[in-house]
Amino acid sequence: MGALSRPLRVVGAGAVTPAGLTAPQTCAAFRAALSAFEEYVRPEPFGAIQLVARVPAHWRLRRTEGDWLVNMAARAITEALGAADPRDTLLLLMPPESFRGHPAYHDIPPARFIEAVQSAAGARFHPASRALDGGPAAAIGVLDHALQTMARQGAGQIVLGGVDSLINGADLARLDRANRLKGDGNAQGLVPGEAAVFVRLAPAPAADAPAAVLATGVAEETDTVASERYSQGRAMLRALRAAVAGPGPSEPDVAFVVSNGNGERYGGWEAMIARPRFYRTRREMLPTAYPAMTFGEVGTAGAALALMVAADSLAEGYAPGPVAMCEIASEGGLRAAAVVAGPGRGDG
Repeated sequence: MGALSRPLRVVGAGAVTPAGLTAPQTCAAFRAALSAFEEYVRPEPFGAIQLVARVPAHWRLRRTEGDWLVNMAARAITEALGAADPRDTLLLLMPPESFRGHPAYHDIPPARFIEAVQSAAGARFHPASRALDGGPAAAIGVLDHALQTMARQGAGQIVLGGVDSLINGADLARLDRANRLKGDGNAQGLVPGEAAVFVRLAPAPAADAPAAVLATGVAEETDTVASERYSQGRAMLRALRAAVAGPGPSEPDVAFVVSNGNGERYGGWEAMIARPRFYRTRREMLPTAYPAMTFGEVGTAGAALALMVAADSLAEGYAPGPVAMCEIASEGGLRAAAVVAGPGRGDG
């Protein structure tokens, strides 16, 4: 895919996470290396203890799984939108992937999910707004198409992100069956989390924008986490190469990585194989940020969380360099990469 037709500057963010109820709180918690992990008593099997990362909230907000996701999404979207006009804003929303059978869809059918979120937010977004299946990597993969849609249909900006919770009976049961949960018997498992994270992206230059998405790459991995084979990193490697195929920053320019890796053995194996094949320039080290170490596995919210962390690190001066690579993997097999850079790094 390579360079986007226009850079997309990160001009706003909103977040509801286990370690912060706003974007600034979430970023501060990550900078401080706080852990939002806690023990959770599972109803099935009764009394089993699972380590999770749970958003602190009143029980009334969790009356149903559908209400909970909608409430989280509406709050984060409202924060990301700020004072901007929602009618001029293309909302691209990643709810939980359809293959998971998330219990939220028992309350709100997938076809009605984005309408429920807009209603809860009290805002009507651009008519081209969509809810997309495909997990967090789909949020990166849709960006170039979104730019084309904006040009054709007159939207001025994008609010992009996802809302998800893996702390539910269906997800915990399927992850347990596959021995993918972190616990006493599995040190290399994931910690289920939940979050809603959105970033506001604008193609027009903005003097106060700390960072811009310059290029993306997407590929499909056939050896998924549900297959009988470990991934050899082929799709992630293709996505990374596509992201630097254009005229912008190239592989030697990448100073650090932000990954939605969650501690699973499968993902660690994939990264161990793919990265040495892409990052060929000699480095003393390749700093890598893993938001899951603070927030757990946040599912479809992982891409926007990575973009927000990359932009915050550039804005607040704790980035180890001016160019970041966001590496995003979806459970279903989609892989994506996005080059995020500070001002003056080929962002026009």
